[in-house]
Amino acid sequence: FLFLTFYLVMIYSDYAGYPFPTAPPVDPFAKIRVDDCGKTKGCFRYGKPGCNADTCDYFLSYRRIGADVEFELSADTDGWVAVGFSSDKKMGGDDVMACVHDDNGRVRIQHFYNVGQWAKEIQRNPARDEEGVFENNRVTCRFKRPVYVPREETIVDLHLSWYYLFAWGPAIQGSITRHDIDSPPVSERVVSIYKYEDIFMPSAAYQTFSSPFCLLLIVALTFYLLMGTP
Repeated sequence: FLFLTFYLVMIYSDYAGYPFPTAPPVDPFAKIRVDDCGKTKGCFRYGKPGCNADTCDYFLSYRRIGADVEFELSADTDGWVAVGFSSDKKMGGDDVMACVHDDNGRVRIQHFYNVGQWAKEIQRNPARDEEGVFENNRVTCRFKRPVYVPREETIVDLHLSWYYLFAWGPAIQGSITRHDIDSPPVSERVVSIYKYEDIFMPSAAYQTFSSPFCLLLIVALTFYLLMGTP
């Protein structure tokens, strides 16, 4: 018994300095920087004035890195967030990249093609260097895709300019469902990856008195009240 005890102690001491290997640390998702917007990357913000990637209803950035374009997306949702590349501002015939929060807590980058009002998943996925996270009821992701691709109906060449469609919504068992709002925001003009802008679009809650028509109506009503009825 004493011999066995001594033998076990010796074995333990031999291994004490050589612990069993552990899993390498996982790098946390790098926070999206908004102070670079309009300088080293282009950004779109939709929501409350002054919002950032953590507080906007929807946020997107893009920047060129060699032969790729890096995209960052974030939205106030527990399901999915996406960007579509369109020739006409309308849903239908669009190349779409979506970041989807699945039931296992992961955020996966998927490729879709809009057929009318329906998004069909395409197995050929141009995304690489994918990463994503779901925190504080937000889906946030980052990925790259090539600027140039062989001619393919479902994957557009990003060196050309496109209207950007912005959408987000719930997911069921890792599958996307209808977007959260009836009329998702769209870029006012075509977007060039060679031009970095920082564009803000107020959400519906902040659009009430922002349109020229509403301002004109307010002026007319004010004038009417001041002058009184004849």
